[in-house]
Amino acid sequence: MLHTLILAGGSGTRFWPLSRKAFPKQLLDLTGEGSLLQQTSNRAQACAPSENLWVATGEHLVAPIQSQLPDLDSSHIIVEPCGRNTAPCIGLAALQLLAVDPEAVMLVLPSDQLITPVEEFRRAVEQGAKLIQDDSTRFVLFGAKPTFPSTGFGYIERGSALEKTSPTTFDVAAFHEKPNEPTAEKYLAAGSFYWNCGIFLWRADQVLAAIKKHQPDLYTHLERLQPAVGTDDWQSALEHEFPRMPSISIDYAVLEKADNVLVIEAPFEWDDLGSWKALRRLLPADQEGNIVHGNHTGSAKDSVIYSTNPNQLIATIGLEGCLVVQTDEVILIARNDDEQALKELLEQIKEEKNLERYL
Repeated sequence: MLHTLILAGGSGTRFWPLSRKAFPKQLLDLTGEGSLLQQTSNRAQACAPSENLWVATGEHLVAPIQSQLPDLDSSHIIVEPCGRNTAPCIGLAALQLLAVDPEAVMLVLPSDQLITPVEEFRRAVEQGAKLIQDDSTRFVLFGAKPTFPSTGFGYIERGSALEKTSPTTFDVAAFHEKPNEPTAEKYLAAGSFYWNCGIFLWRADQVLAAIKKHQPDLYTHLERLQPAVGTDDWQSALEHEFPRMPSISIDYAVLEKADNVLVIEAPFEWDDLGSWKALRRLLPADQEGNIVHGNHTGSAKDSVIYSTNPNQLIATIGLEGCLVVQTDEVILIARNDDEQALKELLEQIKEEKNLERYL
């Protein structure tokens, strides 16, 4: 049976200061259609029964997630004692799914993406499930056709096409990390590269088998946890084993080493809201190329101006190519195109103990 796992443990620091440790990006409503987590949950439940919905996150986010997803079974919240990237998280979830369903198929969904329409997404997932039904060892990924030469997304290079599949499905020829701009332009022109949506579909027992084969150290810790699943010993065993697992992504750990990996050409629109830049694709711009949310007056050009306080006004004169974000506690003013500087700023704030509360 199909189960859906939402990965909701990220901090979303590239959307700071709107996104904070206690209320990260996936909990934000950026579109007026519910939070990114709620939209992901709706997509998940279009593909599988609501009782088969699982969410993986950190302890500090359990309460807000329960508030946003009140119908989620509390036993289906997989709480990670610490951050260990996607491979340990997915392995942990696979153990728990297999305890309730030995035939479990996992649909793994990031919690911070926009995908429309839901019906096309469901159709692609059904195609993937059929591919796995035909061959249980398959790992199925989803690739979006690039619409611009993005340097912020990873890429999947397709190989030969499978016959008689709709949506079209290909063998995966190679994975490519985030490229520089000339390389991204080549990928776009080639027509045989997809943005890696980071959405995965596979049998739970097969992903554990692949972890055992390619990441034996990680598997050893998972194997030690397995007898404690569903018992009173679970929490103590988890707190002992999980922090000792290597921090590694499922892409590096398994997918780049596995043989039977397929990619479905996404029939849906996809966007990974990785940073403030994404708002330029998400929200309409005014005549001067500005994305404005909140009260703003004055002159500006090609800027993102975002305020969460309806009682405050952002006034600008001669602003160009900038990012201005105003929350109740923080005002950020930066260049639009300097994401690395924001990362460095957050590291600086982290080092200054008296400023940690603003993270």
